[in-house]
Amino acid sequence: MENFKKYIVLWVSQSVSQLGSSMTAFALILWTYEQTRSALSVSIMSFCNYVPYILISIFVGAFVDNHSKKAVMLVSDSIAALASLFILVFSMTGILSAWHIYIMNAIVGITTAFQQPASSVAIAKIVPKDKLTNVSGMNSFSSNLIVVFSPMLASVLFSVGGLPLILLFDLLSFAAAFCVLLFLIHIPEQIVREKFTSPFAGIMVGFRFLKNEKGILQIMITMAVLNFFSRLTYENILSPMILERSSANNVALGIVNACMGIGGIIGGLLVSIKKESKKKATMIYISAALSFLFGDLIMAVGRNVFCWSFAALAASLPIPFILAGQNLILYKKIPENIQGRVFAVRNAIQYSTIPFGILLGGYLADYVFEPFMQSNTGIAISLEKIVGSGAGSGMAVMFLCTGVCGFSMSIFSLLCKEIQKLNDC
Repeated sequence: MENFKKYIVLWVSQSVSQLGSSMTAFALILWTYEQTRSALSVSIMSFCNYVPYILISIFVGAFVDNHSKKAVMLVSDSIAALASLFILVFSMTGILSAWHIYIMNAIVGITTAFQQPASSVAIAKIVPKDKLTNVSGMNSFSSNLIVVFSPMLASVLFSVGGLPLILLFDLLSFAAAFCVLLFLIHIPEQIVREKFTSPFAGIMVGFRFLKNEKGILQIMITMAVLNFFSRLTYENILSPMILERSSANNVALGIVNACMGIGGIIGGLLVSIKKESKKKATMIYISAALSFLFGDLIMAVGRNVFCWSFAALAASLPIPFILAGQNLILYKKIPENIQGRVFAVRNAIQYSTIPFGILLGGYLADYVFEPFMQSNTGIAISLEKIVGSGAGSGMAVMFLCTGVCGFSMSIFSLLCKEIQKLNDC
């Protein structure tokens, strides 16, 4: 119980630091769009973050397993903070440009590739086994609370003091979290350094484990597919679709985004107080199916802010259950001495589809679906009866497609025998 209380202190400090990082990310989007007036430049920011993260994730597992998790977390966070410091200096001296931000995002992506598996392994060492479900719910709660409040706080601070004020808050929150981790948190671990003949030798340990644990590998692959479907729409398409269909009503967009965060908060609270599920794999895919069914499909057919808000709530509320189910399976099935390698491979597999979904989603909206819905063909006219007509209807059809595909993929995954076996772990 003492370790769990210390984890709560760590969780609070890390959450405040994540709030600062999220505010910085949002402020950089505002600054970049102001300077370039280009939506593509914003997509490139996300792309520069995800691609290095995915590529590096493949190699960091053995490094994390063979080194102090606390040291990895401290160094990774420090390098990310140093990147923010450089952006602050460039901003205050008036030489900041978009390509500086692209480089910073790439650095943050690399440090995150080290920090996330180290943090995942550290949680299992700090928190009692019977509290892992609660911890997953707490993390979902805090991350979604950040989703709700960081854009609002960043907008206020951005209007008051510009980008430098937000970067200063980010650095101060980092310093507080750094001190808590350094001085108050002890991560019990016995490090056995292994020698590998090549950088790929450590990776192969993770892949060999997954070769024998086919159910876990199938979860990772199916999650990669579901991530692709979700990023086709929610990452790039949601905001422009609502703006197009609401006569550029920023208030409506703000309400929908807030409801998405609130759904995640409610889901995180429910996960944190519920008992551990006996059917973890079933929980993962039923939650995913419900998210696509009630989220994407209602978002597609909705014509007003009430429907879009309900869809946003329905899409995000099941997400904490997906994360909790997956984490519980991984913690119980993966030996502690190779958890870093398997978590790193997991991150590389599951998130590999995200940058492609981000880029493809924008292209399909602008050059395929929106022109198609203005073509007055028989299929387009039939689809108008479902999603409506006019600007934004093509993007609504994209939500229709991802809803059907995501729901079908979730049910198909649930029926896989190897995945079903994980219900008994």
